[in-house]
Amino acid sequence: MKLDIVIPTQNRARLLERAVRSVLDARPVPTASVQITVVLNACADNSRERMTALQAEAPGRIAILEERRRGKSKALNLGIAATTGDLVGMIDDDEEVDPDWVAVVADAFTDHPDLDFIGGPYVACWDAPPPDWVPSDYLAVLGAADNGPRPRAYGPGFPGILKGGNAVIRRTTLRAVGPYAEYLGPGASARLFSCEDEEMYLRLVAHGARGLYLPDMVIYHHVSSARLTPEYYRRWCFWRGVSRGLMDHRHPLPVPYFAGVPRFLFGRAVRGIGRMAKALMRTAPQHRTFEDELRVWDLAGYFYGKHLYTLARFSPLRSRRVAPAFPGLGREAKAGVEENRFAGLMT
Repeated sequence: MKLDIVIPTQNRARLLERAVRSVLDARPVPTASVQITVVLNACADNSRERMTALQAEAPGRIAILEERRRGKSKALNLGIAATTGDLVGMIDDDEEVDPDWVAVVADAFTDHPDLDFIGGPYVACWDAPPPDWVPSDYLAVLGAADNGPRPRAYGPGFPGILKGGNAVIRRTTLRAVGPYAEYLGPGASARLFSCEDEEMYLRLVAHGARGLYLPDMVIYHHVSSARLTPEYYRRWCFWRGVSRGLMDHRHPLPVPYFAGVPRFLFGRAVRGIGRMAKALMRTAPQHRTFEDELRVWDLAGYFYGKHLYTLARFSPLRSRRVAPAFPGLGREAKAGVEENRFAGLMT
């Protein structure tokens, strides 16, 4: 089998080189050939020079593309369209794959010929120890994810989604479900848009694609010290909420709504405000009160993305009639998917 690994990047030359070298150094597998495609997304640093040097070190193993339109989803789509392998793998430029990562991927698709996609855990690698106020329910802000020590099927009942920084999808499946949504994900501004992975996962599940979470498919994610600030957490939660609000026009949730927003987000925010008010009258753990504050940012972002941001920038989304996010599933199963997906996105 041929595995194309697509790595979109923007101005992270040092980290990018580490990511590419980790793939080059991974244990080779006789049954799989691996090609790395680096997509330079409007890079202004020396990423191209570093990749050109690596091309000379590993002839025939690295391709370099350039996507001048800023946006991670745009870069991913270019990389996918430019490659031809049976399998398309995706990692981020601030990650390193485990030495056995390629072997785990090859074994999974060899042992399960009907498998459509796989994913695995993110192990955080810290620049500095995390501060005490970091809330455990929001580890996704830092790029950490672990769904347990055993293989699990994606879909209803899975506590999360397929994370795009550690994913391999069959090309035939990608052709069936379509490209990454270019109105989502990190883009041209400093705003922390996201949810491109979540939107792709929704379409994979709706398509009936079979996926497996594999605990041995490990990547190591570099956690920048810039993320270890309360302000970063607030911005991340707000703009993730905006991204969800945008996505809601095409993927409405099978849950009760209030004022155009899932009702459970109001409940979480109101309970958080209540606990914050009580905390003013007594000593409370800092990480808990901050976690409650982030619930409010979640709600504010979702409301803004659903009702305000779309008016000026994404009006076509408001007028398009769309199918339910999970056709073919009963309402109870749909609700189970949503509950687990939202819990997994935070942790």
